Amino acid sequence: MIAIIDYGVGNIRAFTNIYKKLNIPIKIAQSFEDLNDVTKLILPGVGAFDHAMEQLNQSGMRQRLDELVIQNKIPVIGICVGMQMLAHSSDEGILPGLGWMDASVKKFDVSKINFNTHLPHMGWNDVRLVKQSGILTGLEKEAKFYFLHSYYFHCNDQMDTIATTEYGIEFSCAVNKNNIYGVQFHPEKSHQYGIQLLHNFANL
Repeated sequence: MIAIIDYGVGNIRAFTNIYKKLNIPIKIAQSFEDLNDVTKLILPGVGAFDHAMEQLNQSGMRQRLDELVIQNKIPVIGICVGMQMLAHSSDEGILPGLGWMDASVKKFDVSKINFNTHLPHMGWNDVRLVKQSGILTGLEKEAKFYFLHSYYFHCNDQMDTIATTEYGIEFSCAVNKNNIYGVQFHPEKSHQYGIQLLHNFANL
């Protein structure tokens, strides 16, 4: 059973609608007890890094999530700020992240962005696959996803990067380390490309 983690930060309804159309059962996890009997986890997130971490830490689910992901090796995918929370820290705040991946979150250097509107990085962008991954099956060519962010995920081990995109610099927009996945873009807003990715995650 896929559990979508509802800690007050994230577009839960969009994910439930997609999985309903795919006829894939999911559950909404809002408490420690809701995380029983789950086989996969989706960690969505929008807004500021510190606020998202505060909400998750206060949800009563944090310890159980650490157990499921780190000890039990249950597949998890972090989305947008949910991806950034996988890192140790973020330039956007002072709170520690989950630390599930060896990474940090950096702010874009606006001097390298050749657009009138520098930040946030908003809109559709091409995604370049750099490594085979089950969540990217069927997206090897001409995949486009919707982005909305001002900070990017920096992997200390570049082998964890599975896809990149460019906005002033080339940065990791999809990552994978063992059972842990993250995407900076919003699959729930990316039409057929996002539906394919969420379907792939369900089939891991």
